[in-house]
Amino acid sequence: MTTSLSRIPRVRDAERFAPRAATGRDPRPEPGRPLETEYRPRHPLDLRRTVLFQRRGAGDPTMAVAGAVIWRASRTPAGVATLAIRETHPGVIRGAAWGPGREWALAQLPALCGADDDASEFEAGRHPLIADAHHRNPGLRLSRTGLVFDALACAIFEQKVTGTQAFAAWRRIVTWCGERAPGPTPSPMFAPPTIDGWQHVPSWVWHRAGLEPPQSKSVVRAARCGDAIVRAVLAAEDGEAVDRVLVSQHGIGPWTSAETRIRALGDPDAVSVGDYHLAHEVGHALAGHRTDDDGMLRLLAAWPGHRQRVIRLIGASGVREARRGPRLHPEDHRDR
Repeated sequence: MTTSLSRIPRVRDAERFAPRAATGRDPRPEPGRPLETEYRPRHPLDLRRTVLFQRRGAGDPTMAVAGAVIWRASRTPAGVATLAIRETHPGVIRGAAWGPGREWALAQLPALCGADDDASEFEAGRHPLIADAHHRNPGLRLSRTGLVFDALACAIFEQKVTGTQAFAAWRRIVTWCGERAPGPTPSPMFAPPTIDGWQHVPSWVWHRAGLEPPQSKSVVRAARCGDAIVRAVLAAEDGEAVDRVLVSQHGIGPWTSAETRIRALGDPDAVSVGDYHLAHEVGHALAGHRTDDDGMLRLLAAWPGHRQRVIRLIGASGVREARRGPRLHPEDHRDR
């Protein structure tokens, strides 16, 4: 799944494609002194595997890795924040945050590191592969950002396209239309647009970014009632209630809802039904052969409440189905 490099605008092209993203709009904000905290998880924690699950491709402008430090830029309810986290000693996580949303970001740090993830009733021994993966990866936790609309927008970007296309479009739109992250980041980083900002991304910017009209229109429609969506999702009692909120919106189906639940809420039971590869991978790992979505759900039924955890453990196990056919070639609608 490759895209011609000549078609990918670099960050320096942002001024040509999106005047609002000109250098003068977003000089590096004055970092000031950060707030700092120390988090000592009461469970084993694989910091990189847990937190970097939230990164959308190696070029994600909202996340970066520099040595032992993970950097994350986000738009919190209190404003933009940059969070830098690292494990200083085994079981000791140091966090520093800059920007108006820094207090919120530091308060959210334990959840980002999987503190809300309860695996106490998970029965890994129901399948030898899962039991082995669980034993070998005791620090794998399910991360929760608490940022519903960012997760929803990102999931919409990934609808019915390759990861390469979705990640590239996300990188461009957030860089061009987001807000420069404060703090001494290792490279320029950006927080996503506000909910109102998503509504006002010009159509030609969506086109230049490479996101197809069905996805861009879905993001804009969702943003029009974005605050209400966020409130309803955070007030929902369980995953099924979240699904009812999200799939009631035009352009949002079960796959998008599940992906939002996974990233924003750390939902241990969410399953992305309709994914291009997921059912095949689950079937190969648990049954030794491909299956469809119904077959995948039957296999995962052995772990009620923890189906996403099983999927993550399959990923951590290293077991992969051999690719048979030619790779899907991304279609670039900007050529049309």
